[in-house]
Amino acid sequence: QVQLVESGGGLVQPGGSLRLSCAASGFTFWRYAMSWYRQAPGKERELAATIIASGTTVYADSVKGRFTISRDNAKNTVFLQMNSLKPEDTAVYYCNTNLHGGAYWGKGTLVTVSS
Repeated sequence: QVQLVESGGGLVQPGGSLRLSCAASGFTFWRYAMSWYRQAPGKERELAATIIASGTTVYADSVKGRFTISRDNAKNTVFLQMNSLKPEDTAVYYCNTNLHGGAYWGKGTLVTVSS
């Protein structure tokens, strides 16, 4: 079955960096787009970044220039490098893919940006 497992979250000071990882299994990883979503307290889940099979990337305006999404197809893993973090980046970050007509999500990893 499809599994997505996020890791790498934690507490970081404003201006700091974190790298999130999402290990995928149960499907042909290299064929599918992968995304990172985030959900801040009291807010709806929103798309942060997507990387499609060809490697083309798309970013939300709020993270453009600060976050970089990448993938390692040999390791079935997608990454989110987050730099210049701001308090408003505080959220649970979820890994996502859509296949076989359904959306699949990991359990999320919490990122807290605070001094």
